[in-house]
Amino acid sequence: MQNQPLIHQHGGDLDAIERKYGIPKEEILDFSGNINPLGFPKSVAKEMANNLQILSTYPDKNYTALRAAISAYTGADPAHIVVGNGSTELIGTFIQTVSAKKSLILGPAYSEYEREISLTGGTYAYFPLRSEQDFVLDLDRLLQTLTPEIGMFVACNPNNPTGSALTVTQLRQILTHCKRIGASVMIDETYIEFADNLDSICAIPLVAEFDNLFVIRGTSKFFAAPGLRLGYGISSNRVFLDQLKTHQDPWSVNSLAAFAGERMFRDTAFHDASKRLISAERKKALAELSSWKHLKAYPSSANFILLHLLTDQITAEELFERLIVKKMLIRDASSFAFLDETFLRFCILRPTDNAMLLAELKQLVETP
Repeated sequence: MQNQPLIHQHGGDLDAIERKYGIPKEEILDFSGNINPLGFPKSVAKEMANNLQILSTYPDKNYTALRAAISAYTGADPAHIVVGNGSTELIGTFIQTVSAKKSLILGPAYSEYEREISLTGGTYAYFPLRSEQDFVLDLDRLLQTLTPEIGMFVACNPNNPTGSALTVTQLRQILTHCKRIGASVMIDETYIEFADNLDSICAIPLVAEFDNLFVIRGTSKFFAAPGLRLGYGISSNRVFLDQLKTHQDPWSVNSLAAFAGERMFRDTAFHDASKRLISAERKKALAELSSWKHLKAYPSSANFILLHLLTDQITAEELFERLIVKKMLIRDASSFAFLDETFLRFCILRPTDNAMLLAELKQLVETP
């Protein structure tokens, strides 16, 4: 990653931006990291500050209270819930457990999936969502592609970076088909809490029915807590659950993260405020962008919007450069599979910040 251009690095790499451009990271409006603009829940931060003595104790090895909080939040059976040091640890462990010789990834996609598959010695191919179909899944074509030599199917739902989402009906058909051919399914729901239609796209209710399903979530984006390194997964597959218990480092989730998790999942006021803000600002941004001639915005169920430049007068990389000097950081999406220099992505921040970005974009893209 260190050898990649800054515009291709993981969203939110403010330290690298600060070093290259000499802009204090505190002054940068980060539209690249997809993190909740409300920040970490204030009620939880206050409780953590008042309970720092927990650093002197080991967390519960079974994380009973934490898993109970996740169960209440998601509706999942506590026996099906596992926690880890960020979602990345759980992604790696599940992929290692499945150990598929060949995997199919719904693309464009987060690069960590292919990295973990490669580390196990497996190979992978992408099933592309198509821009001309607004990145909406062609289910029949996918099912035809999921042949018996495929041992695992991986999808981010809603998808990053397109914002499109698979429905529960589609997920059920995919799981049934994969069960028939002996394939496992991993669904990454990192961004699902931002969706207006969560109930119609969430895979968690299917876990009890399909033991070939593993659902992953983290707290980095919705709870604005990437530094906590707290992720959780939901599966009814006993082989995976036993494998994780055997190989996971003891106390993989530290005391502070467990303490915070027990409280953040119950902070309904924070959940509701976050959903209201993202929903309203996403609708407002999409309505504004729909009238532009030189840029297409794709419908999104996440807290970000993918844009496609319809002009050859400027590229995503050039937009990145023009905006960063104004202390606005967007994501050039050309590093994602199947996208090119005409695609960029920005996440929803607070209303005044969003208005400022759209005004600058309009000046750069729409002005003759």
